[in-house]
Amino acid sequence: MRTYVIRRLLLFIPTLIILSMLVFFTVRMLPGDLVDILTAETQYGVSSEEEKEKLRAMMGLDVPAHIAYVRWISGILLHGTLGQSLQRGHKPVEAKILQRVPVTLELGAAALIIGLVIALPVGIYSAVRQDTVGDYVGRSVAIFGLATPNFWLGLMVLIFPAIWWGWAPRLRLLDFTDDPVAHISMFIIPGLILGTGLSAATMRMTRTMMLEVLRQDYIRTAWSKGLKERVVVVRHAVKNAFIPIVTTIGLQVPILVGGSVIIENIFNLPGLGRLLLDALNDRDYPVVSGINLFFGTAVIGINLLIDLLYAFLDPRVRYE
Repeated sequence: MRTYVIRRLLLFIPTLIILSMLVFFTVRMLPGDLVDILTAETQYGVSSEEEKEKLRAMMGLDVPAHIAYVRWISGILLHGTLGQSLQRGHKPVEAKILQRVPVTLELGAAALIIGLVIALPVGIYSAVRQDTVGDYVGRSVAIFGLATPNFWLGLMVLIFPAIWWGWAPRLRLLDFTDDPVAHISMFIIPGLILGTGLSAATMRMTRTMMLEVLRQDYIRTAWSKGLKERVVVVRHAVKNAFIPIVTTIGLQVPILVGGSVIIENIFNLPGLGRLLLDALNDRDYPVVSGINLFFGTAVIGINLLIDLLYAFLDPRVRYE
């Protein structure tokens, strides 16, 4: 196990380097830069090209992309900094990320918890009661969740309740210390919407794997011994069906991250997703690159943890 963990951690280095290159150079393919945005209102003869070049030199935008990348990655490796924002104040990127990351973590945790609370019981019940009314309802709900985009569902929640009943969810986040109930309640609806897609995919996988496990010989032996249904399902079937389910949950993490970008903007949550879109609109390259590198590192780390869970869920799995 230790050798496997060390090997996977060493693989982090080339993976993160490739990821950092993709993030850095892709952002710079966007048309225009911050100088063009800042001088957009003075294009008609007020701002000259010479003045623009001076602004680019002040912001470090006058160097080729490969040189800018070497400077950026050197700052990360040598000084542990992701650079400074190009916006007024030139705040360090890591400080802006740390300021916004609690909101994104709360939203992601709410979506994950809500999604699993819905998916696992429904998927297990649907498998145990195959081809019953409950099974058909659960499968229909899963198809609806897979087919419905999160951003569309979020907009519908904002628009139609306001039109029909004059109600809309709170769109201003309160600090937890000021009003804990209002703070937590703001994440329930966005978490439910974001967790819908996760619950749908996980529920289908749970049902499929449970059906496969319930047909195994050792399960039939457990039934023949006269064990109660709860014992057979919970103690014998669920744990052995969980490895592919955990894999499915791990594959949903990037979707969860991408969905948080849209949901945070729809529900006005000041998290990393909203910061990312604001930085893209402003062509704030260091902030965009830093956030994407943070998200990529988090996804890689979560996948490593999921791999390590295999050994716990299945004693036959041993890493060398």
